[in-house]
Amino acid sequence: MISAILIAGPTASGKSGLALRLAERLGGVLVNADSMQVYRDLAILTARPRPDEAARAPHFLFGHVNGAVNYSVGRFVEDAAAALERLSAERLMPIFVGGTGLYFKALTQGLSDIPNVPKALRAELRARAESLPVAELHAELAARDPAMAAKLSDPQRILRALEVHAATGRSLASFQGAKRKPLLDAQSCLAIFLAPDRAVLNATIDQRFDTMLQAGALKEVEALRTRALDPALPVMRALGVPHLLRHLEGEIDLDAAARLSKRDTRAYAKRQFTFARNQLPAFRWAAPEAAETAVMEAID
Repeated sequence: MISAILIAGPTASGKSGLALRLAERLGGVLVNADSMQVYRDLAILTARPRPDEAARAPHFLFGHVNGAVNYSVGRFVEDAAAALERLSAERLMPIFVGGTGLYFKALTQGLSDIPNVPKALRAELRARAESLPVAELHAELAARDPAMAAKLSDPQRILRALEVHAATGRSLASFQGAKRKPLLDAQSCLAIFLAPDRAVLNATIDQRFDTMLQAGALKEVEALRTRALDPALPVMRALGVPHLLRHLEGEIDLDAAARLSKRDTRAYAKRQFTFARNQLPAFRWAAPEAAETAVMEAID
């Protein structure tokens, strides 16, 4: 008995289209597992399902978060738990779909049992961090928690490690071995990783970014720019946003912004393959054109 269908894969591999077709055939519900598609600010640039697509099957956890919020994997697990409880009560098949491997790992392997950081302390540390360069934050982490500093370079993850150390006096690494019970039993799920040909995928990525620009992606980023959000927030680092912001600031032309955004997206897709290979052992790899048949045969 399959408890859930999980569809992972690199960006632009056709995950959403596959999930939607399966939802229509099986009476299922799409549940977002993409860390950028949670934000309401970037419908076009994150390739969130269009209104006509969302009308074809129920969609959960898409575009429900304000870009000013630092949405985390912990928040995702809480939201996913609530969605699963509702779908279970209604006897509906959850179809988790997205490109964030860490979300799928948390769903099927459990999340590290890291204590909550008090809101007041978090606000204090984040306010101070806004005026500090990343190198200085990293140096501070190296002095307090050298084990984590050696592993981290991302500003948000550095700040998270500093928060945990300030709240507990312990290294973030000391909590990462302890896991909460996962929401889903990987053995009862049908887990697919879409693995398109790399050359085809790269061409699709480039073409899709051009389509996004034609559909109004630059206007989305302009609207985001007017909000003057913290540049370290996840929404401000979504693929395409940094370079389109540079274009809007007059630093580079639009062609350069598009070229750099496509380059970053291709590099991200490569990292998605690597993460799945090393961190998602329960997922079966399938070519996009064969995946739907493979899922239906497994269910039958």
